[in-house]
Amino acid sequence: MNKKWFAIATLAFSCSVNAQSTMQASVADDYEGHLAALFDHFHRNPELSLAEHQTAARMADELRAAGFDVTEGVGGTGVVAIMKNGNGPLVMMRADMDGLPVEEKSGLANASVAMQASPINGDQVPVMHACGHDVHITSLVGTARHMSTRKDEWAGTLMLVVQPAEERVLGARAMKDDNIWGRFGTPDYVLGFHVSSLDVAGRINISEGSPYAGADTVDIIIHGVGAHGAHPHRGKDPIVLGSQIVLALQTLVARELSPRDPGVVTVGSFHSGTKHNIISDEAHLQLTVRNTSEETRTLLLEGIERIAINMGRVAGLPEDLLPEVIISEESVPPVTNSAALARRLKVAWAEQIGEEEVIDNATKGMGAEDFPFFSVDPAITSVFWAIGGTPQEAFDTEAAGGPPVPSHHSPLFKISPDPSVRRGVESTVVALMTLLGV
Repeated sequence: MNKKWFAIATLAFSCSVNAQSTMQASVADDYEGHLAALFDHFHRNPELSLAEHQTAARMADELRAAGFDVTEGVGGTGVVAIMKNGNGPLVMMRADMDGLPVEEKSGLANASVAMQASPINGDQVPVMHACGHDVHITSLVGTARHMSTRKDEWAGTLMLVVQPAEERVLGARAMKDDNIWGRFGTPDYVLGFHVSSLDVAGRINISEGSPYAGADTVDIIIHGVGAHGAHPHRGKDPIVLGSQIVLALQTLVARELSPRDPGVVTVGSFHSGTKHNIISDEAHLQLTVRNTSEETRTLLLEGIERIAINMGRVAGLPEDLLPEVIISEESVPPVTNSAALARRLKVAWAEQIGEEEVIDNATKGMGAEDFPFFSVDPAITSVFWAIGGTPQEAFDTEAAGGPPVPSHHSPLFKISPDPSVRRGVESTVVALMTLLGV
């Protein structure tokens, strides 16, 4: 390499390093000066799905203070913040804000003791941020504050979406039904992230495939003919039939789905009967069904209906008493990243945050998200990544026989907020500048 090009390369590297250190220093300062206290507030004051009134109001205030035009009440309690900054693409960044009906037992100094009336039945229940949504909304505020100070470095429109009811997979659909695209514009890109207790704090985990599964909630109503327990031949036992259906369902994944295609059929609830010596006239199965492709989803759902109905025929039920299969509206498609955009962001994060901080470690579970409702119908280029939230020491302790790292939705769940929130802001800002930067 001649001296001229060596000098140019050295200057480019120096500028990149300087920009990286400047951004990280700025985010660190903002965390100490503002975001740490904000996270503490959100963690102490979680709210349930569809009832995130105070959280939404605080987010609206924070985003207005950062210079965004804010609209509240989108899809219920959702918030949309817009910053227009000249000609360029429209990029959306989403953060979900709801907590869970879980009593926190993390032992943290700021553990939630909040109680709230359930929007489902009105009962007073404990509420906890047991999935890290407090990290998401705090990071969104940090992103807003950072992007507003760098308007001379990007062009286009930035849309920040504060989404309700992710835990009930209702919020994204509600915001779409409230005409979010017609009111604020259809994005060219849709972005989002989720903090993960299964990854080392601060690590960016980005997959070019499907980081989250699709999920369907399925109910099977099994009709029988009631009888005395001492005279089973006089009835049609729905418990026996239900047991046969549960066992037959296991063949869908084991014998009909390709071994290289992931899928899950779990019967999470089986209810029937009232007394020892009474054969019930109905049983109710509740299932969760997971997939990573539309083909797998179709195979599983059609198989469930085929098995349930035909096992009813095997039991000798008349056609008008055959089992009913009901697919709930609480269904979500899989999160499917744009491979090209995932690779592009992976390179940007490696260059500006550090190659050692970016991993591609596909999840071993089949958790679901309603994020893809923002990227389908119409199809929009999207990427969803994970930010590690658990210190390495906790994994080392677990490996040495100590307590396991608590999972999401556990009352013991806890996230290390400093590295999680800061890396959430940094990764989002780099992604946005990659798409909007001039």
